[in-house]
Amino acid sequence: MATAHRDAVSPPSKFLALTELPRAMAEMASLPFASPLLASAPRGDGHPVLVLPGFATSDASTAVLRRFLTQMGYDAHTWDLGRNLGHKAIGREGEKLVARLRAIHEATGQKVSLVGWSLGGVMARLVSHRAPEAVRQVISLGSPFGGSPRTTNVWRAYEWLTGDKVDDAHTVRQLNDHAGPPPVPSTAIWSRADGIVAWQTCKERPSDTTDNIEVRGSHCGLGVNPSVLYAVADRLAQADDGWAPFKRDGLKAWVYPSAGHA
Repeated sequence: MATAHRDAVSPPSKFLALTELPRAMAEMASLPFASPLLASAPRGDGHPVLVLPGFATSDASTAVLRRFLTQMGYDAHTWDLGRNLGHKAIGREGEKLVARLRAIHEATGQKVSLVGWSLGGVMARLVSHRAPEAVRQVISLGSPFGGSPRTTNVWRAYEWLTGDKVDDAHTVRQLNDHAGPPPVPSTAIWSRADGIVAWQTCKERPSDTTDNIEVRGSHCGLGVNPSVLYAVADRLAQADDGWAPFKRDGLKAWVYPSAGHA
């Protein structure tokens, strides 16, 4: 994807960005009321799931998501790489994250599902290309893998905290390398009301092994949003050799507003 096309999308509005925190808090507060919905989610088969945090956050930010996955019957793992500061955390070519993935794969003897929030989802796609034999599927939450970092509201903070320039040759090459569908089934979960990243850059390209699930909510609340948790559980419950797109029948047609690759 050409840089000019990537930059054609604008970052989210300042209003959406300023309302991120209160909206995320409201989403977390809704969890007890959504317990009947979450209780009806498909149960897990015990396979390992590696959860990757978003930019500048650590494993603490994914605690609610990992606890839910554990309750649903999965072997949920932290990434153990500290704060997500880009290459400072995962290595120049993602080698530290690949090593973490392979360690879980070898210890469990099973393929690992990757669930990545924001930048974590971009990294999940990267390592799925580096070690596809160890990956079962990829699920990204508000991850801008299909656009320039300049279409986010945090690209300047990214450059300041990581020391990486978003338009240097290495960064652009890596973005181009994993902009297309991963070599394993992949689901992108995103919100049009995202105040941090442009939702247009968070969508999968159509293919037989990709899907898009639109939700209603903020970027910072994706890991605690009940509709996101349900969708993640549904995706993880897919058989390793029988992946199928998300079904939006009944009440789910309202909870999840757009179909597939709309």
